[in-house]
Amino acid sequence: MPDNITSLSFPYKIIKFSKTFLRQLSFKNTFSALKHRNFKLWFYGQMISLIGTWMQITAQSFLVFELTHSSSYLGYIGFASGIPSWFFMFYGGVVVDRVSRRTVLIYTQIALMLLSVILAYLTFSGKIEAWHILLLSFLTGIAIAFDAPARQTFVNELVHREHLTNAIALNATMFNTASAVGPAFSGVMYALIGPAWCFTINAISFIAVIIGLYMIKLQPKPRAKKESSVLSDLKEGLVYIKSHKLIRTFIFFSAAVSLLGVSFTNLIPAWAVKILGGDSTTNGMLQSARGAGALTSALVIASLGSFNFRGKLYTLGAIFLPTFIILFALLHFSAAAYITLIIVGACTVLVYNLTNAFLQTLVSDELRGRVLAFYTFTFFGLMPLGSLLIGNAAEWFGETFAIIMFAALLLVCSFYVFLTVPKIRAL
Repeated sequence: MPDNITSLSFPYKIIKFSKTFLRQLSFKNTFSALKHRNFKLWFYGQMISLIGTWMQITAQSFLVFELTHSSSYLGYIGFASGIPSWFFMFYGGVVVDRVSRRTVLIYTQIALMLLSVILAYLTFSGKIEAWHILLLSFLTGIAIAFDAPARQTFVNELVHREHLTNAIALNATMFNTASAVGPAFSGVMYALIGPAWCFTINAISFIAVIIGLYMIKLQPKPRAKKESSVLSDLKEGLVYIKSHKLIRTFIFFSAAVSLLGVSFTNLIPAWAVKILGGDSTTNGMLQSARGAGALTSALVIASLGSFNFRGKLYTLGAIFLPTFIILFALLHFSAAAYITLIIVGACTVLVYNLTNAFLQTLVSDELRGRVLAFYTFTFFGLMPLGSLLIGNAAEWFGETFAIIMFAALLLVCSFYVFLTVPKIRAL
């Protein structure tokens, strides 16, 4: 391409990037982290458990809509599950920097299993009411506030550093395989035998990850004795984040995605019924379409190995994500909904996955739990707040307007990051 053809410089850059991307793509790299026995135990145990979790999430949201016929109440459920993050997640980050992350995970998995048992019992008995789900969502949120920072940092103990990016990508693959399979299975089971069995399967599925955690053999890793207070530890983590522009930017945009982008997924049950004229199966298929896109994206990232254009890929995902959410809101027919949700799912995992990989690389180990707690808070703490806001906006102005408004604000944030932090594109 001649240098003097400046008008074609941007298309040329796109073509050059595409060629580099395809050359780097190698499926022999896809599962390299599974060479580590510990990660393999974690991966397969979590895969089984997360399929159950997504079955419960999908069945629970549709059950709430059946009980209340309210988009607002869908937002309340999401908000209730996220409120504990505001109070406990930063403390959870301090805890996982001080004690065994595996121990924290075992306790949180047991707690989540017991809450699923209670939900299944109430549903089987016919006593279930919307406020029960609200309360159980709140209690689930408390467990997740400790589980999530431990989960994010635990992977670092399971693989060698050269396989860390691949392990993070496979973690996303595991999560998004479950998000593709679980909702579809849940939609069919809900229609055939009811939601209680979805909750029961989820409760049973926790056994797999608990057994896996007990089987993992870790090298002894003494924790530094902490004489400082929890508040001073939190302050140390916050000052560290504020002093690093890249870390600060990644956490900011992750917060924007959770608050303004991903929160629209809480409206999918209402969208399936009110906009597309469907039922619980339609809801499951819509959720699975998003999961399928996310799974594909995670597999592609895993297949790229240690690639050197992550910043450019991150930037593309950040701009495409709100763009396709807007298209989803504008195109009111099933085929378009499935296609746009596939792309939305792919872009979502691209942004979250690469943010995780960047942070794991940039952060020192003694601060890893606290920094990852702030990052984890962006989706467990802010996504429910976004759910509450978009649920009420949908109740007042309709689902279409609410989704477009939130996605447009996210698009503004995307261009702000693109224009003010060009260093990201060079990563």
